[in-house]
Amino acid sequence: MGTQVSKQVERRKAIKTEKKVLVDLHQNTSEEYPGSDYRPSDRKNWMGELNPEKLHINKIVWPGTHDSATNKIGIPLISRPFAQCQSLSIYQQLILGTRVLDIRVQEDRRVCHGILATYSIDVVINDVKKFLSETQSEIIILEIRTEFGHEDPPEFEKYVEEQLGEYLIHQDEHVFGKTVAELLPKRVICVWKPRKSPQPKAGSPFWNSGHLKDNWIDTDLPSTKFESNMKHLSEQPPVTSRKFFYRVENTVTPKADNPVLCVKPVTRRIHGYARLFIAQCFAKGCADKLQIFSTDFIEEDFVDSCVGVTHARVEGKV
Repeated sequence: MGTQVSKQVERRKAIKTEKKVLVDLHQNTSEEYPGSDYRPSDRKNWMGELNPEKLHINKIVWPGTHDSATNKIGIPLISRPFAQCQSLSIYQQLILGTRVLDIRVQEDRRVCHGILATYSIDVVINDVKKFLSETQSEIIILEIRTEFGHEDPPEFEKYVEEQLGEYLIHQDEHVFGKTVAELLPKRVICVWKPRKSPQPKAGSPFWNSGHLKDNWIDTDLPSTKFESNMKHLSEQPPVTSRKFFYRVENTVTPKADNPVLCVKPVTRRIHGYARLFIAQCFAKGCADKLQIFSTDFIEEDFVDSCVGVTHARVEGKV
């Protein structure tokens, strides 16, 4: 028992120390970067605002959400706080400006996060279709994966193709160098990551896991995550020379050996430092590698921080 208590004390000290590291960095460095003052007038159509004829796929900094379809997961006030990473529906996130969705499914096509399941993938698909029907130039990266410990849903590719076929941008590495206008009216890059089914191949309506990479570290320590994100991003090729999307997640996650297990108070340790991270990317010379930037509980300022860099790239300011 004594060992457990001392371990908890040490963990709390580590968290306190790491929070202070980010606070100090925030106080001592600028959050300004090329495009940091840009705000889209219409987040629902921010790609359209940036001119689809000039906006190249590999120049976009894509605002994304982590565990995107968890707004109604679990039982309110009981199990939900342990698994909920977003409070907005998929449609609301897209309206807000989110363009990368992280969806995990289980055998019965229900969305899940670990052992907790929520609504059917139909809800996600219908929200995506509703958004696509109301916009003209917005491209979405829809990542769907079979959650760890689960089997792939039967005939899943067939189902998604029946639902979204007219919008699907087929797997083709030339897409990275194209503009949004060149891809329209196709609107969805669907990355399908099954556990056991064959990986989608070139020419398929789906993209395979090699086209969406990240270096996820499972930690609740904010400075550790911030520094790991920066280190791994700096090791990537620039966006103009790579044939895959690379994601950085501005999140930390609850750990079983810590008394705070609810997602929101844990992820808040890093949540407010998205602009600081982007400014540090510029300061450290790796802003040309930034591409997908994701968060829990997405909000307007996070979207604006990403769109600002995209705007600066389109305008040739970086």
